[in-house]
Amino acid sequence: MTTPALGAPRRGPLGRVADRVGGGLLQAVMVVIGLFWLVPTLGLFVVSIRNETANNSTGWWTALTRPAELTLGNYADLLATGFTSSFWNTVFITVPTTVLVIGIAAMAAYAFAWMEFPGRDTLFLVVVGLLVVPVQIALIPIAKLYGTLGIFGSIAGVVLFHTAFGLPFAIFLLRNFFAGIPRSLLEAARMDGAGEWKIFSTVVFPLAKPAVASLGIFQFLWVWNDLLVALVFADTDNQPMTKALQSQMRQFGTNIDILAPGAFLSLIIPLILFFAFQRYFVQGMMAGSVK
Repeated sequence: MTTPALGAPRRGPLGRVADRVGGGLLQAVMVVIGLFWLVPTLGLFVVSIRNETANNSTGWWTALTRPAELTLGNYADLLATGFTSSFWNTVFITVPTTVLVIGIAAMAAYAFAWMEFPGRDTLFLVVVGLLVVPVQIALIPIAKLYGTLGIFGSIAGVVLFHTAFGLPFAIFLLRNFFAGIPRSLLEAARMDGAGEWKIFSTVVFPLAKPAVASLGIFQFLWVWNDLLVALVFADTDNQPMTKALQSQMRQFGTNIDILAPGAFLSLIIPLILFFAFQRYFVQGMMAGSVK
């Protein structure tokens, strides 16, 4: 008598229906959560296109039934304050910082993961230890150093500060990802005559696209939304949007007609970036969780 082959039990009709209903219910719940997550963004946008009198008298949701209250005058007033230059200053600070952090950290992480040199483990522990160093304790020493070098108040000084404090986490993250790449891939490349730079640029770095994308999103958001470093190291001509919005605060008023459109403009770019690269972001967060 033959023994029937063992395997996973087949799902009956009711089980398959339950699976489909459960999957549809989960998707519906996620859609509702996503919509609730976007409500503050919608509210900020509506406030940014209402006049100050309407914002002070009623809630933003009332404008959905009163389209006459909507106007683009707030954005015109915002641009008249010189906010455009602050926007480009933010771009000139954030983009170079993100590129420098990713480039330097990727090369350092490859060295820590796959290259042998004296003191490698000790140096990596020092890099990890720098993760606990708060930004605040470096403000005064770096300010004195920048004054000596003549770059205090410039965009270059802000970029260098963000790059220095972004490298420890970036190196730690990418090193752990690089260490999970199969050694056989690197050995095969070396057998073909590839050097370390060739292996890094054509084998390791392309495989790290999810981790690099996640790091890029984190670094971009940290620098884009920074206020402390901008307050200390950026002068008025080189101030980013966060400092420009802070300077618009009135002593006895909210100045919502200026702050709301400025806050929405500073929000929309990171939001677009996240949705554009969310697939890589999720892959980077899940990297290493499944072998």
